[in-house]
Amino acid sequence: MSKKTLIAYYSWSGRTKRLAEKIAAVIGDSDIFEIKVPAGTFSQDMYETSDIATKQIKDHNLPKLTDQVNNLNDYQTILVGGPVWSNAPSSSVDSFLQVIQGFQGTVAPFYTDAGSFDKYEGNFADMAGSLHVVEGLEADDDIQSWFDRIKN
Repeated sequence: MSKKTLIAYYSWSGRTKRLAEKIAAVIGDSDIFEIKVPAGTFSQDMYETSDIATKQIKDHNLPKLTDQVNNLNDYQTILVGGPVWSNAPSSSVDSFLQVIQGFQGTVAPFYTDAGSFDKYEGNFADMAGSLHVVEGLEADDDIQSWFDRIKN
C-alpha cells in the first residue's frame, strides 16, 4: 500500500480552505487536516491579524493548535497551506511546522495571498527547520503540474 498525501491548511478567511479542497479533488488519494487555533487568537481585521502574527513569530510565542495529526508516518508528502501575512506564513502554519519536526517525507507549501508573496517560500523554508521542503504552489498556479513535479 502506498503512502498518502496529507493536505494540512490554516484558513483565516476561507480562501485557503477552498484551495485545499481543490487540491484534494485534483490529486486524489489524500487526507485533509484543518490547522486550528483557539477562537479569539486573531482579529477579524486583516491588518491587525497580520500584526498579531508578526509579533507572535518575533516573540517566539506561537499559537497553540487545538488538534494534532495522528500517524504522520502514514504520509509520504505533507502539503501545508495558509495565507500570506507580511510576506510570510501565518503563525498558525509556523506552529504546525514546529509540531511536525521529525517528519521524514516531503513538505510543500501552498498559499493564498492578496498580492505580496515573493519571500513566502523562503520564509516557509526557514520556519520549517530540518523538514525537507520543496517548491510551493501559489493559488493561481496549475495544481496538477505542481503536484507531478513535487511528489516522490
